[in-house]
Amino acid sequence: MKSNRRFLFPLGRTLMTLGARELMHRTGTQPFQLLLRHQCGDWGVPDAEDRATNDRAVIEGARVLSVYELGDSREKIWIITEADRGATTALLPSEY
Repeated sequence: MKSNRRFLFPLGRTLMTLGARELMHRTGTQPFQLLLRHQCGDWGVPDAEDRATNDRAVIEGARVLSVYELGDSREKIWIITEADRGATTALLPSEY
């Protein structure tokens, strides 16, 4: 099946903190799923202002931050792609 998704920017090197890894494991979330959503412009649950900031960041080459809620308790995880597109990191807000 062909995907209709369009990648908006390169991820660079992908990294994950221990907390993010544990949360994804505990909630049965595949890292690839979140990275794909992030790279295709599904920013998750940030407010309208942060969504607009991400939309500008894609065009202007600034840092991109997606926020997703995982599991029944809706724990937050962040996916951040650096402005230079050299790295994308999955982390918990408490690990920032």
